[in-house]
Amino acid sequence: MIDAFAQTAGTLLAFVTALAVIVTVHEYGHYIVGRWSGIRAEVFSIGFGPRLLSRRDQRGTVWQVAALPLGGYVRFLGDDNAASAGPGRAVDPALRRQTLQGAPLWARFATLLAGPVFNFILSILVFAGFAIVQGLPVEEVRVGAISDAPPAIVNELQPGDRILALGGQPVATWRDIGALTEMLPVAAQQDWQVDRDGQTLTVTGPDPMPARIGGVAPRSAAADAGMRAGDVVLAIDDRPVTRFTQMRDAVEAAEGQPLDLRLWRPGMGELDVTLSPKLSDLPADGGGFEQRWLIGVTGGESFFSPQTRSAGPLEALGLGATQTWGIITSSLTGMWAMISGQIGTCNLGGAISIAESTGQAASAGGANFLWWIAVLSAAIGFLNLLPIPVLDGGHLMFYAYEAVRGRPPSDKALNLLTAIGMAAVLSLMIFGLTNDLFCP
Repeated sequence: MIDAFAQTAGTLLAFVTALAVIVTVHEYGHYIVGRWSGIRAEVFSIGFGPRLLSRRDQRGTVWQVAALPLGGYVRFLGDDNAASAGPGRAVDPALRRQTLQGAPLWARFATLLAGPVFNFILSILVFAGFAIVQGLPVEEVRVGAISDAPPAIVNELQPGDRILALGGQPVATWRDIGALTEMLPVAAQQDWQVDRDGQTLTVTGPDPMPARIGGVAPRSAAADAGMRAGDVVLAIDDRPVTRFTQMRDAVEAAEGQPLDLRLWRPGMGELDVTLSPKLSDLPADGGGFEQRWLIGVTGGESFFSPQTRSAGPLEALGLGATQTWGIITSSLTGMWAMISGQIGTCNLGGAISIAESTGQAASAGGANFLWWIAVLSAAIGFLNLLPIPVLDGGHLMFYAYEAVRGRPPSDKALNLLTAIGMAAVLSLMIFGLTNDLFCP
């Protein structure tokens, strides 16, 4: 019970921390662009409900932390509520330009758009930071760092070796190694020809695609079993495993039945876990989706990593933007697939699944937690742009209507659409929570 309580507390702490970071960035986008546009913020709140901590700055804005840390808001001058919905409160006519309702259309549009945009900026900066810190592979196929391996694996490769051939076949790019792997016999060891300080040598090294775990998906069977990145699968149901494809084939053949895995973990040695694959919807190569049995792991690099070079700031930002755009497009594709019936609605998770995923990311280390925050930030930015009243996208939809018609929707229409939007959001939250509780 103590372990379960500690795990639950850790999950909640990680979830609240991640949410606080994402919400703060989102709301600061609204605040700062609103301020630049001449709109006055009365309250900047992290959390809802009773105020715990607060201070008033020289511009009159109250910065506060509230008791319920499940979101946040910026309340501008004249707002009726935290969502900035409705016609707004009456203010001194001399101050109307400083309200959201009385500001020019461009100022309102920029202020509302800034929240999701700041979420995207956070994601881009985090992903770019990873590219700068971790580096990018050099063009030459050179060995970088050597990783720990099970005692049975012989690895005579050394940092700085330039790989010339694998299994007697020439290698010019890292992609060549991946293509050659399919032609090599399944074995723990392979022959590698390298250039070492100007001398050509043939050395014994690991298979280029061992059953080494590169990443563990949150809320997956592997995560539930406690598997980690860096684990090496030695056997499944007492059958030896040396290549990642063998593990994949064994998982698919089990069709959801429990599997006994023997693992090797750096610094700990061998250990056993039992897990049951889960049926998952995945994009198919030819378009659409297909169902496959998965345990939720990705293959890692072999027991050595490529030699890397530093990524320039612009290059890193480009990579960060590409990754952020990939999250947005995959979210859109998945949403449409659920609406059109291509995949099951159980793919939509709620607060519980997000909290569990966040806790598992945090338990995997600070880097994984930061990466997960960037993923969530991009996803939340996208969701806030959906054209649903009470969300930023709903406000932007109203502003677009005003730009076309020359006048905003009537107060009656705004109130009705806002009520419908609130009902839709609450229904979606309840639906996601139901999935968390009852979907397999």
